[in-house]
Amino acid sequence: MTNTGEGGARARGTWWREGAIAATAFAFCLLGGALQVDDKAISAPPAAAYLIAVVSCAVLPVRHRAPLAAMAATTAAGMLVPPLDLLLSPPIVAPAVIVAYTLAVRTERRAASAVLLASAVLLVVSNLVFSFGSLSWQDASRIAAVAAFPLVAGILGHSTQNRRAYLAAVEERALRAEKSRDSEARRRVAEERLRIARELHDLVAHQITLANAQATVAAHLFDTRPEQTRKSLRELVETTGDALDELRATVGLLRHTGDAAAPAEPAPGLSRLPTLLESFRRAGLEVSVHQEGTARPLPPGVDLTAYRIVQEALTNVTKHAGTNSARVRLDWSRDRVTITVADDGGDAHTASAATLPDRPPGYGLIGMRERATAVGGRLSAGRRPEGGFLVSTELPLPPAKDRTHANEGPLTGGEAL
Repeated sequence: MTNTGEGGARARGTWWREGAIAATAFAFCLLGGALQVDDKAISAPPAAAYLIAVVSCAVLPVRHRAPLAAMAATTAAGMLVPPLDLLLSPPIVAPAVIVAYTLAVRTERRAASAVLLASAVLLVVSNLVFSFGSLSWQDASRIAAVAAFPLVAGILGHSTQNRRAYLAAVEERALRAEKSRDSEARRRVAEERLRIARELHDLVAHQITLANAQATVAAHLFDTRPEQTRKSLRELVETTGDALDELRATVGLLRHTGDAAAPAEPAPGLSRLPTLLESFRRAGLEVSVHQEGTARPLPPGVDLTAYRIVQEALTNVTKHAGTNSARVRLDWSRDRVTITVADDGGDAHTASAATLPDRPPGYGLIGMRERATAVGGRLSAGRRPEGGFLVSTELPLPPAKDRTHANEGPLTGGEAL
């Protein structure tokens, strides 16, 4: 809804300002009409001076809407000054000066310059025609001042126009920068949410899967092998404790409002692969590892990605494959490392959705692909022709000369566990 009170106050302010400008220009015109040559005293303005003042000032209110027409009218009024036996002086062309400033502000530079120059020439020529033969140095200086005043007003108008254009450009750039910052902030928030979702998925899926496997073993052996049941329960306690610790650390980072000085412990990487495999072995999954080539240190992001992909792939084997064995292979080449996780569990990876129709689709494979793509790698997953499931990913390696920059590397090449 339009605020009529504010609009009315603005309109009244505009009318007061325009009225003050017109009254000032009218007073200057009458003062110029009262001026005579130097050897005569100032007398009351003649009727011709009032005529020039009224005609010149009457067009001032329309100078904003029609600056060219207003400039033509004030110039014509100035050209009538010598024929009416008045002295052409700077005060009497005050309306033309005001219109010249408005014209320069509101019109393109070249057009405004041409109009103002033509106006100055016409004022000078009209005065020279009627004072030809009796022109003194004082008259020449007065005529030069009359011609210069509109030109100076035009220069000031051009300066104002440039300043307004500069301020508008600055404001536009500020608005674009603000929109860009907002878009960048939204993009960063979306990326951070996706990263946190992947971390929480990998953490919860891995630990809960192990806990479920250990609880299943304990329930199955509860009556027949109580010692093995107690061992499985102890491992279950350790697994759930580790899950709570990692979950608490992750949530603590999310709740932290300041800048963290340093993480409590380094992000997991391939150097922690033996510990990861041992947790799966405690859950009943036998995992063998084989490496080819010379192992090299990985950048932190690639190292974490490699660890999480192995963790998620083995978690899927534990949940879906229906087998108690899996194989992990790392092939190191000059510019990349290829990691494969395979099992012989048939098609349970894809059949699990059919056997459990109420379970929503998981995000394990999606998360692994996103992780690989984020560090410049690629991942493929699918059933093996000979049976089972295979996850394979290729991750880029830094140049060999950068290997001294890493503090801790993965397992040594050729090692089999």
